[in-house]
Amino acid sequence: MKRFISCLMISLACTYLSAADWSQFRGPGGNPAAADADIPAVFSEDENVEWIVPVAGRSASSPIIVGEQLILTSDDGAKQDRLLLQSYSTDSGKLLWTRNFWATGRPYTHPASSNAAPSPVSDGRFIVAFFSSNDLVCTDLDGNLQWFRGLAHDYPKTGNDIGMAASPIIAGNVVVAQLENQGDSYAVGVDIRTGEELWLVERDPRANWSSPVVRKRADGEYTVILSSPGTGIKALDSKTGNELWSYKASCGSNTSPLIVDDVLYISANGTTALQLNPAGTTPKVLWEANRLGQNAASPVIHDDKIYVLSGPIIKCADATNGDLLWQVRLNGRFWATPILTKDRLFLINQDGQVHVITLGEKGELTGEFSIDQVVMGTPAVSGDAMFVRTHGSLWKVTSK
Repeated sequence: MKRFISCLMISLACTYLSAADWSQFRGPGGNPAAADADIPAVFSEDENVEWIVPVAGRSASSPIIVGEQLILTSDDGAKQDRLLLQSYSTDSGKLLWTRNFWATGRPYTHPASSNAAPSPVSDGRFIVAFFSSNDLVCTDLDGNLQWFRGLAHDYPKTGNDIGMAASPIIAGNVVVAQLENQGDSYAVGVDIRTGEELWLVERDPRANWSSPVVRKRADGEYTVILSSPGTGIKALDSKTGNELWSYKASCGSNTSPLIVDDVLYISANGTTALQLNPAGTTPKVLWEANRLGQNAASPVIHDDKIYVLSGPIIKCADATNGDLLWQVRLNGRFWATPILTKDRLFLINQDGQVHVITLGEKGELTGEFSIDQVVMGTPAVSGDAMFVRTHGSLWKVTSK
């Protein structure tokens, strides 16, 4: 049995995610479209910002929101080996709790990244954080440790290729982590209640930063979808890890797949749309659009339109056929996925330069300003507030 630390659960009562929660990387369903959110088109330290609080350590991960908690991960120390999981009040910005851990695997990353590159995830009962050192942590909503898995300790050849960044997902009672590198490369399913390993599937041994996605099937069970450059798309049963279907394609290694209305959008041949089916067999290709190339940021979909960052160019296409509708050139390099709100797209490059696209028949760049801080992670949205994590601080952007 693999080594893990398991703690008694303090309570068996379950809390459930609310509609306002932003509980995983890229928000609800992995699609960062908060179409009802009214976020101000301009913000700075002196305008349309309710609070700014300092945050210890470095991070390339995205914050998540569970209830009135904003959950962050960071690394600290000269060796990036001190791992931080922190909770802040969404209302006041007050630090609610901090949990510290030591990395058991290789913590070093590219200078532009962080050991805290993967984003945390929650199911409303637990919080799961994963770090590039291949350490997997689970706490309850009060920060009480439930279990800790040093996956590089269990599988010593598990590497850290310039900073692994695949965020974990939760499928029912299974946590799925995707660790693809030039050593022990695999996907693993772990019982969220105990930390016990349920299954492990070997993966192509090359660096990949794409995060898994999950789909609930008609039978109530979950399918986990993995994307990688070498093997394309593989769909696994979340409980067993058994392969359900596969689709051969040369996928990108940075962006993550997206599922909207039983259509799977992947970074292959630009962008490819696959129609998923209830039988759980190989999907059919709806369209391919090589003009919709994806780099680091993942796509966003709303109202039958797909928005894709191709380098510094934001492109809008018809999500039903891939036809390009418009494009706008921006400035800088982007890691954070765009955020779609009521009538705008917010795109923040790694230097903290904010681009605001007003949506309509044609997209228009109507705002461009800088917050003068490094931004690597995708912001989170709750109500009419957007939370932006920078290297060193946390911002609550709202006009209210």
